[in-house]
Amino acid sequence: MRNNDPGSEEHRSPYVPNATAHPWRRMVSIGDSFTEGIGDPEPSLPGGHRGWADRVAEVLAAQVDDFAYANLAVRGKLIAQIVEAQIEPALALKPDLITLSAGGNDVIRPGGDPDLVAELFEDAVARLSTQGATLVVFTGIDTDFTPVFRGIRGRVAIYNENIRGIADRYDCIVADQWALKDIQDPRFFDDDRLHMNPLGHHEVARMVLRALNVPNDLLPMQPDPLPSMTWREARTNDLFWAREHLVPWVLRRLRHQSSGDAITAKRPDALPVLRRLDSDD
Repeated sequence: MRNNDPGSEEHRSPYVPNATAHPWRRMVSIGDSFTEGIGDPEPSLPGGHRGWADRVAEVLAAQVDDFAYANLAVRGKLIAQIVEAQIEPALALKPDLITLSAGGNDVIRPGGDPDLVAELFEDAVARLSTQGATLVVFTGIDTDFTPVFRGIRGRVAIYNENIRGIADRYDCIVADQWALKDIQDPRFFDDDRLHMNPLGHHEVARMVLRALNVPNDLLPMQPDPLPSMTWREARTNDLFWAREHLVPWVLRRLRHQSSGDAITAKRPDALPVLRRLDSDD
């Protein structure tokens, strides 16, 4: 049993009750498909997706009376595109809490250079830090669990160390996906094997709230066991994934297209948020 005595040396819980409610009143999220919420469909919400950022905003909004939230993220965007299109609109909204996740699409591409990504990332952080907002940045997930992206694990690790160094220089909060072992499991990912499903987004939201030291009632999610497959069934599944997801991704790269070419931000303005009361929360 966890010791809840704040004076105990064993006390390590991030859920220590704060003396007051959290201090944030306006959250703006910047990034790509991860922050847009792809893999977590919800037709009733703007953009048709929910995602970890919406889930975090719902919790924060439930604890104060005047909270507002904008999400400028667009799927498929490279870090240069995010810096060019999202930084100034984010600053114009005058947020006091900003989340930034960018560079993942660059790192997974063949020949992706995490050091070049870091240069653009630091420029973004420097600009976003000018107004005194709390800034949350993300490390990449440890890809060792998935054969599809295991080969870029070292590249992701370099990216992560760069992010941590930038966060230290600019006093950012680090939301550490690399350390989030619970989601290093295919059951937390969508059929495309790239984007998290609702379970994954839920666990990331819990991690972000821990990083912010915001008490909440989101509980861990327990995925269903993986179905047993014969070798032939597994290979058939792999072929289906390659045809439905990998080939279209490769063709977009060859054509210099992006899945976000015709997409705009789902919440371009900072608006009030209602807390969803559903079975996974």
